[in-house]
Amino acid sequence: MNTNQFGKQGWTPERIENLKGKTYIITGTTSGTGFEAAKILLSKGAKVVMLNRNQKKSAETIVTLKQELGNNIDVSSIQMDLAVQASVKKAAEEVLKTVSQIDALICNAAIAQVPKQTLTVDGFESQLGVNHYGNFLLQGLLYPRIEESKGRIVTVGSMGYNLGIKNIQFDDMNWDKNYSPNGVYSQSKLAQIMSVYELQDRLKKADKTNVKVYACHPGASRTSLIKTNGSMMTRFIWQLMKLSPLVQSAEKGSYPQLMCATEPNLNQNGFYGPTGRNYWTGPVGECKLEPHAKDKVVAVKLWEASEEATGLKWNF
Repeated sequence: MNTNQFGKQGWTPERIENLKGKTYIITGTTSGTGFEAAKILLSKGAKVVMLNRNQKKSAETIVTLKQELGNNIDVSSIQMDLAVQASVKKAAEEVLKTVSQIDALICNAAIAQVPKQTLTVDGFESQLGVNHYGNFLLQGLLYPRIEESKGRIVTVGSMGYNLGIKNIQFDDMNWDKNYSPNGVYSQSKLAQIMSVYELQDRLKKADKTNVKVYACHPGASRTSLIKTNGSMMTRFIWQLMKLSPLVQSAEKGSYPQLMCATEPNLNQNGFYGPTGRNYWTGPVGECKLEPHAKDKVVAVKLWEASEEATGLKWNF
């Protein structure tokens, strides 16, 4: 795709109008792209509710945001650990009790490159458990409020979706036999992205066109994702890469999710992110999505498997 619908510079937050009266829920805002996205939304007058695992870091983040943007910003936080289904349910309950409108739920938090096979308390392989099942459950539980608000669901995927097997390993979802940090990360991101387009189809079928669902990716940005989870070698390579021009700032990495959360009339069929070489950096716009990510048969099977795993039947 050579022409960017947003011009040569691509999409930038300058396009966001005043967001007073709008409410955004973002996961994983204590650092990286989630922090930058929260900051930009708040600077435009939005209300932001952060869902983070670490309450202490959450509180520190609120202090930092107020120092940078002033004490009048409307920012709050609810504790949630995506790795624990009970925690996701509790957080969703709290959101539904305290947040009357959701203009967009931005699923930004993720884990990556977990060196050894690790299971969550619910018995899921951890990367799939956090990145896919955790988000699947959260989206399903908050869906009624998003629908009432004619809101959006934004899933932050990754170009990693294209680096592993081009299918979902249904016969061994926990990767007992062939665990690899990158392979499973890739699988979790493929599952997340597939679910976006499957959800679009289901909404269309149920005639619920008020809710819009988007998939995007941040490109290669300077965040703590690998630093906190990867093996020594992965971390070392990443530290070197961060110094190179191949990697962009976390702020730029937040643009795709901000675009999907705020840009009016954005086509849901697209997959959005930096459009430069390898889709690592460059102007933000629509990227090519490989066909296996929209394989309908696999997507339906994955949806059903996810409903079963999380015990959540979506009600449209």
